[in-house]
Amino acid sequence: MLLFKAFFISLRQMLTPPQDTSQEGQGLVEYALILVLVSVAALALMMLLGPQIGNLFQNILDSMRAASGS
Repeated sequence: MLLFKAFFISLRQMLTPPQDTSQEGQGLVEYALILVLVSVAALALMMLLGPQIGNLFQNILDSMRAASGS
């Protein structure tokens, strides 16, 4: 968790140039857009790879059951 916090702090420092106080809301909107983009990408990956990963774990489980003889 600490690693993620450090990552986002460094990301924030890289992406936000020094600003005056009249533009504080803009940075918040940019972070929200990044969060939405990452969330959509993660959801798309789970939808695409979810069945394949489920099948992989099912094959492992079947192999373990066959090896144990039950």
